[in-house]
Amino acid sequence: MASFREFNFHREKWSPYLMDVFNCLHNMPEPGWQEIMTTSFLKDNLERLGYETITYHDCTGVLGVRGNGSFTVALRADMDALCHQTDTGQRMIHSCGHDAHMAMVLTAAAALMELPLPAGTRVKIIFQPAEEKGEGALRLVEKGAVDDVSFLFGVHLRPGQELPGGQASPAILNGAAYLINGEIQGVSAHGARPHLGVNVIEVAAALVQMLHALRWDPLQPASIKMTRINAGTEAGNIIPDRAIFTLDLRAQTNQQLKELVQKVESVASNVAAAYGAVITLTRGIDMPAAEVSKEARDIMARAITDTVGPENLAPPILTPGAEDFHFYTRLRPHIKATMLGLGCDLYPGLHHPGMQFERAYLLDGAEILARAVWYACTET
Repeated sequence: MASFREFNFHREKWSPYLMDVFNCLHNMPEPGWQEIMTTSFLKDNLERLGYETITYHDCTGVLGVRGNGSFTVALRADMDALCHQTDTGQRMIHSCGHDAHMAMVLTAAAALMELPLPAGTRVKIIFQPAEEKGEGALRLVEKGAVDDVSFLFGVHLRPGQELPGGQASPAILNGAAYLINGEIQGVSAHGARPHLGVNVIEVAAALVQMLHALRWDPLQPASIKMTRINAGTEAGNIIPDRAIFTLDLRAQTNQQLKELVQKVESVASNVAAAYGAVITLTRGIDMPAAEVSKEARDIMARAITDTVGPENLAPPILTPGAEDFHFYTRLRPHIKATMLGLGCDLYPGLHHPGMQFERAYLLDGAEILARAVWYACTET
């Protein structure tokens, strides 16, 4: 059986490979479920490395598989970009770093091809579409992509406010997120006779005020925000009778999020009754909080220490941001999973159209991921 000392990541070889891959992916940003060029690029590169590939006729994304047996260790990267309004119009931009995630995972996959796998072991490389829509992981679970996976490792660049460049964390403790789409039905009337109508803008304002008045344990981060509202027409002298809105709920645990949803439903019911309106709530995106495997986290911590030294091993990161990676463990609880948090001097922040980071740190990420897979394959 191989030991830790036998792993050798040839940085001088993989550095130019990673940068070439990153530059190609950076220049082909595509939205969720439309990552057609990205899927083709990754499939070609996986096959060139020697992986068997799996694609789907009804969605984007690609899997690379190497080896045979019942013990499978997987690496996952998300693929989709985001649409931003810029000075030159709407543009697709990899403002969440998915181009970097794919480049690190593909480089790790390349490095792992130089190592013989133990008998009965498989490595699976998962390039997942539509993370930003909160749907990609669900689709791959439905397709059985992770049914055979024992260990699953992911990665995400971290903002400079969370983690400085050169440091890495063995787990990202993402919070849970829940989007609620709502509709308010009121009664239209002339602007001179507001008492004859039910003004949905006033109802929405009352709803926001009541939601802001909710209280919960201050030691458990959570928030409720109205992030979209549309009401009224071009005619400014009509009491509007219909509004649509979206609420963004965040909590650090799945149980806490469940309690927030119940509070929102109660507040909406009470506000509607007070104004004589009808408020209808429908479920939108529901992203679970992280549930990290201690065994997977310990493997990742060892990989970090062996790559960048113990002085650059950071503790697990607590963050309110959501990530659909955690659907894999919610729906397939046998999977032992964690996500690498990579510090790379990323500013001003994720999902910002001007997001920048120090690309040299991506090589650290690729080596850490390759080591984590190798350690899981050979030492567990």
